[in-house]
Amino acid sequence: MAPSAQRWIAHLDMDAFYASVELLRYPELQGLPVVIGGGRRHQPVLLPDGTRRFARLRGYTGRGVATTATYAARDLGVHSAMGLMKAALRAPDAILLPVDFDEYRRCSKRFKAAVAEITPLIEDRGIDEIYIDLSEVPGVDEPLGHDPLGGVRAVAQELRNTVRRATGLSCSIGVTPNKLLSKIASELDKPDGQTVLTLADLPTRIWPLPVRRINGIGPKAGARLAAMGIATIGELAAQPRGALIERFGRAYGAWLHDAAHGRDDRPVVTHSEPVSISRETTFERDLHARADRAALTRIFTQLCEQVAGDLQRKGYAGRTVGIKLRFDDFRTVTRDLTLPAAVADAAAIRGAAGQCLKRVDLSRRLRLLGVRVGSLARAGHPGIATPRQRPSGDAAAAPKQG
Repeated sequence: MAPSAQRWIAHLDMDAFYASVELLRYPELQGLPVVIGGGRRHQPVLLPDGTRRFARLRGYTGRGVATTATYAARDLGVHSAMGLMKAALRAPDAILLPVDFDEYRRCSKRFKAAVAEITPLIEDRGIDEIYIDLSEVPGVDEPLGHDPLGGVRAVAQELRNTVRRATGLSCSIGVTPNKLLSKIASELDKPDGQTVLTLADLPTRIWPLPVRRINGIGPKAGARLAAMGIATIGELAAQPRGALIERFGRAYGAWLHDAAHGRDDRPVVTHSEPVSISRETTFERDLHARADRAALTRIFTQLCEQVAGDLQRKGYAGRTVGIKLRFDDFRTVTRDLTLPAAVADAAAIRGAAGQCLKRVDLSRRLRLLGVRVGSLARAGHPGIATPRQRPSGDAAAAPKQG
């Protein structure tokens, strides 16, 4: 196959993924404001007449946050990571549904498998987004009629159609010469959008956008740029390279200049090993180690079991077990323990995490608890403990505090 004359990288982003999966399950909610978050007590109730009764945000109390929301809910000012009590003030009549990560993961696998039928050059960026190298897909560089980009547009449309056939869901896709621009482009025409850009489109489509639309410019850098009078990507592109290096340092300053000019030569990485696997939960009310011991024990054990399940499903084991605690004053504490052999079963993870917990002052109430396993190795690799060889906390190596 002849190499493409043009590098074409796609960023495919599922539209309001968790919420869209729920709408497949509950089609009667199509077009309504729906928020995903909160606990399992918000499960819909099937009524005798075959209809369902759904929980509403009105009157919600607790620590829960919105994982995502339908576009109708977003139009009312609700967004991901917003506290559900605040969301209830903005959209009291919105439907509230609990998260179902098992179903979201199943749907994620389906859409990625569908894309892989067109090209295997996929970089997995999470449960609902991927990068795809389309450069050598047949026909991608062929014009259609009077459209010189007709071939790449047709391939992008084929991707979207394939995802919809496999999942019943819509996605938005941006296709450009590189990952940085494709990430921006995929957001330009959401939902169910398709945007194909070349470097010639920078002045009209990219430069008018706020600098924060560049993935890699966070709140602090955005504030520093704003203090310099730089609000748009175009204004950033107009800055001399040397001036940005002087203000932001050699590496980041040079990157800012390149990013504003749409330069990015990063390849699509088709495989990468995870650094760690973790689970955490924010409580709907603050819990105390003594007064709420039973509830905390149950949640702690469940988190360890979930991490063990994730490890075993992905084929990993890890030597470093850690915990994360956030107290009612928002102070966050972590503790780690490095074991002599990698583990993947829940009992071993629970034992090591329990040892970490003993090294924390638990006099204050807790609002968040998390469990993490790092220093990962592929299961079956020498040095991975079997259940009979599980190390206890006392047998572990000297703890490493995080």
